[in-house]
Amino acid sequence: MDSTLVDFVKALRTAEVEVSPAETLDAMHCIDIVGYKDRQFLKNSLALVLSKNVEEKETFTELFDRFFTVDKFQSALSEDEDSNDPASMSDDDGEFQGQRQQSGGGQGSGGGGAEASEAAEVSDEPELQPESKLGKMIVNDDRTELSIAIAEAGRATGVNEILVFTQKGLYARKIMDHMGLKELQQEIGDLQKTGGNPRIRLAARLKKGRDALRERVRDYVEKQFFLHADESGKQLREELLKKVKLSNVERRNFKDVQEVVFKMAKKLIAIHSKRRKTFRRGQLDVRRTLRQNMQYDGMMFDIRWKASKVDRPKVMCICDVSGSVSNYSRFLLMFLYSLAEILPKVRSFAFSSDLGEVTDLFEHSNLEDAMAKVMRDYGNGSTDYGQMLVDFKRHCLDDVNNKTTIIILGDARNNYGDPKADILREIYDRAKRVIWLNPESRSNWTVGDAEMAKYAPCCHQTDVCNSLAHLERVVSNLLRSTT
Repeated sequence: MDSTLVDFVKALRTAEVEVSPAETLDAMHCIDIVGYKDRQFLKNSLALVLSKNVEEKETFTELFDRFFTVDKFQSALSEDEDSNDPASMSDDDGEFQGQRQQSGGGQGSGGGGAEASEAAEVSDEPELQPESKLGKMIVNDDRTELSIAIAEAGRATGVNEILVFTQKGLYARKIMDHMGLKELQQEIGDLQKTGGNPRIRLAARLKKGRDALRERVRDYVEKQFFLHADESGKQLREELLKKVKLSNVERRNFKDVQEVVFKMAKKLIAIHSKRRKTFRRGQLDVRRTLRQNMQYDGMMFDIRWKASKVDRPKVMCICDVSGSVSNYSRFLLMFLYSLAEILPKVRSFAFSSDLGEVTDLFEHSNLEDAMAKVMRDYGNGSTDYGQMLVDFKRHCLDDVNNKTTIIILGDARNNYGDPKADILREIYDRAKRVIWLNPESRSNWTVGDAEMAKYAPCCHQTDVCNSLAHLERVVSNLLRSTT
């Protein structure tokens, strides 16, 4: 347990909880007295030793729950000399074990059985099962088993030693290799080479599971980075926050991300703040010059130059605030309202199904209160993009003209409802630009209930947007195209 506790103390220090060497020793002594049988009792006891004020206690509570996950806690128990004794496990630990066994048996067999029955309807050939260890885990689709396997591989490859964000790919590859990626790749190659419908189907299934697992491992490494990385300086931390997926940003980092957003917005304002009229020397306005100088008998005393009118964009921002994309919406709205100086005509809308305008709410409330009210009023419904478009047409379509830029942020997952793409086509025909920002990777835009294949032709621009760097690029391009 000592090594696990040391790692936990490092994570606390990274989260700006000051833990001295003496307090670390006190925590070890505390563990000797309290033991490991009761997880909640251990948590409360360590909180007394390692946190000293309300903010630190909140950070400690959040980090403890994230750091000592089920598999992590059981691993810590195994380091103790009494962990082999069944009596040393608490009721909670037994419950954890039961959940693992139940999910491993129930979900794996249930998922496999459903897919096997579907395959049986297509072909009379028997459904093959993978031989590699990783392949079996993918086919079973037991999330608990995969989580534990990823955590064990992370521990074996030393992911807690990650120092810089650019090492994310390296550690993700190490974890995948430790889990058996080489054997899985070999099995997929052999199945494709041998041929036959059952083998081709199994190879396709394993490839899809491998890609999903790789994304999951990368997310795991990102989270471990925020737990363990020894960041040198606030500037480096800000650069890292620009690149990390917003879905992986923890609540304790929201304040830091908000500061980064305001700095990025300030930079954009400095670049794009221009006068309403921009004069471009070198383009002579002959008619205005002659007219202005008639009083001087044609002598060119007062030269007039051509001026181009700079129209500030009229922006309508529609944000999906359902659980899967709420963080992205939060920071896009924050970005747009930080640019009030050069984007004075922003109207914002939020929806899960029914669309509501939240412009006044953000103008008369602070950011945190406004976001809480938006999530309370619009964030609890079943996602329905078709209903959102119907509401937008009913209430706002008349306000859309050739000076309007519409930004839609969402994953386009419509729960298999009617997407109403024809309404988006009407909006496309009226607006200057329709921009769709999707936080999912492009490979997922046509998977399951996603409707991006129908929405994309009705947009002037579609982009993957899941980090602050992406948001900054999109907003900067928006400003550049209008100024």
